[in-house]
Amino acid sequence: MESSMVQKDLVNVVAKETTKAIINKLNNDVFAILVDKSHDISKQKQMAMVFCFVDKGKIKERFIGITHVRDTCSSTLKESIDFLLFEHGLSISRLRGPGYDGASNMQDEFNGLKTLIMRENSLAYYVHYFAHQLQLALVAVAKNHNEIACFFNWMAMIINIVGGSSKRQDMLNVYQAEKVLEGLKMSVINSGKGLN
Repeated sequence: MESSMVQKDLVNVVAKETTKAIINKLNNDVFAILVDKSHDISKQKQMAMVFCFVDKGKIKERFIGITHVRDTCSSTLKESIDFLLFEHGLSISRLRGPGYDGASNMQDEFNGLKTLIMRENSLAYYVHYFAHQLQLALVAVAKNHNEIACFFNWMAMIINIVGGSSKRQDMLNVYQAEKVLEGLKMSVINSGKGLN
């Protein structure tokens, strides 16, 4: 178990089993994908993909993987998406509402990724994911204002600390429930149908 080869094999097996469980949750129903391109630390181009689907009435987003691509042109990204879908036994005909950022290789009317996908599946309407714009705006603001950057760093640390422990999550939930009860008793929080 101490060998790096064994550890890598274990991680790969766990990743494959987790991905298989996610694909089984899809239950051959329709799904959406979020696709983004980036570079790793060695400057190699890569594409990240997330599946979005409805499971028991709740929207789920599950990270599926990162694949290295030779370039980030739309045809290369389309090939990578086709390969990932094929690898997991999924059909592009079940795809609805793929989401990308606003880059020209994603949304170009003639050769963009959205156009290449819609040629195969006319129901896969392109959706611009606005969370990406919000992230870019926050990064730009944080670069110019140290207080804001510090705030988001603290928030990330708090989320990691609380989210990393079910005991801490339970403590936070109990504390929040007590605050709500206290607010209801003191009439600081209004109660009634649909208010809470």
